[in-house]
Amino acid sequence: MDDGRTPYTLIRDLPATERPRERLRDAGPSALSAAELLAILLRTGTAKESALAQAARLLARFEGLPGLRNAPFLELCGERGMGEAKAAQIKAALELGLRLAVSSPEERPAVRTPDDIADLVLAEMSVLAEERVRVMLLDVRNRVLATPTVYVGSVHTTNVRISELLSEAVRVKAAAIVALHNHPSGDPTPSAADVQMTKSLAAAAKLMDIDLLDHLVIGGGRYVSMRQLKLGFGD
Repeated sequence: MDDGRTPYTLIRDLPATERPRERLRDAGPSALSAAELLAILLRTGTAKESALAQAARLLARFEGLPGLRNAPFLELCGERGMGEAKAAQIKAALELGLRLAVSSPEERPAVRTPDDIADLVLAEMSVLAEERVRVMLLDVRNRVLATPTVYVGSVHTTNVRISELLSEAVRVKAAAIVALHNHPSGDPTPSAADVQMTKSLAAAAKLMDIDLLDHLVIGGGRYVSMRQLKLGFGD
């Protein structure tokens, strides 16, 4: 019977075996999707959207957990069905995850070559609709600490602040970094602006005793290593 309401599913209406909290209890957190884990943090949805649907929408809106972690607090608060309490819960949980990753080196992947780096980011960054700059943070053994998004927008038209690219590396005491950015056009050929950004970042990182291992430009399922092409690097 059509009662005129927008169709949606409340979590309490799901079979017990499909509810996120019950699934976490019975199968463990690793069995849950990111949306299910986020729904547990949100606890409640809205009159027209379950917590699970809200979680899926937020992940799509911010392009995954890294985007959620880097979203401005007030922007997150302004999303439908959110507020300061829910935004704070999400921010706190994601920060705890980052700190756990930093403190659990044995579980972190290590990168040695451009292919190693690309294996971790190529699929996701190839489909981004807008240009994003990310910085892969590495420890002294080249194990990945995190890969935050630090800039959104075209590096061709706007000067990227080098301090923004290094701020997270300084905060987590990273020994080395890899710059990553995508070309939504699908062509990963580095531009003159890409080369200049690499030069500036390498110089600033050296002053802070941080090694810039590489700068990968990604597009159309392909990547270019600027280190291999010696673009922006002094060697």
